Amino acid sequence: MECKIKDLSINYEIIGQGKPVIMIHGYYPDHRLMAGCMEPIFAKKTGYKRIYIDLPGMGKTKAADWIINSDVMLEIVMAFIQKVIPGERFLLVGQSYGGYLSRGIIYKMGSLVDGLFLLCPCVVADSTKRTTPAHIVLKRDDALLSQIDLSDAEEFNAMQVVQSKRIWERYSDEILAGVKIADDKFLSQLQRTGYEFSFNVDTLAERFNKPTLMLLGLQDATVGNKDAWNMLDNYPRAAFAVLDRAGHNLQLEQEAVFNCLVNEWLTRIEEA
Repeated sequence: MECKIKDLSINYEIIGQGKPVIMIHGYYPDHRLMAGCMEPIFAKKTGYKRIYIDLPGMGKTKAADWIINSDVMLEIVMAFIQKVIPGERFLLVGQSYGGYLSRGIIYKMGSLVDGLFLLCPCVVADSTKRTTPAHIVLKRDDALLSQIDLSDAEEFNAMQVVQSKRIWERYSDEILAGVKIADDKFLSQLQRTGYEFSFNVDTLAERFNKPTLMLLGLQDATVGNKDAWNMLDNYPRAAFAVLDRAGHNLQLEQEAVFNCLVNEWLTRIEEA
């Protein structure tokens, strides 16, 4: 499906009916990252309309020269929400950069959000100022790596804390496939000159007092986990979990725990 925002055609997918759930992926992948980990959960539930977006420059959504920073990216995402579900309340899920944009949505229009899930969120936009551990592989599969294309194996090895055939297959289908079609020129430029919001996204007018889940990887060398503690006061209903044996693709490496905690988050929302 497509949604027109100015001269942009935003690619998105809707699955199911009911309470809208806006899903925002991270930097370089596309909506398949979110669908891959969230659809197995919602497939066993009714009453939710899952809305998966491809951000500009990623997936099937083309970039545009006028998208010069994350402020503009946020305005596009909010305009998309207002067009696709005008006036409706919704749940919000964001991974990595999508988590950064989600916090922007809470800052700008949090009164419409009934629940928030941040998966390995980008907390500090400037990567040089993040508190991150060195990358480590806790479970290496040399036999698997030897069967993969060399460049793919190098990227997989540089990202994954736990390696297995299933994790590789999911990584390839849900993450790498999107990365390979992303507009690298556009994304590299945005990252250099406009990745950080012009405003302090954590200075909320009021705390977000709705069921929240924050999942972080103990071995996440991309965004880390320690910086996220600093924003907890803004989310008094937040369950906060840092998982061992998990990096930036926590949903692949700790699939069972991920499913359990997301289901618990949805239970809290349903009770509320």
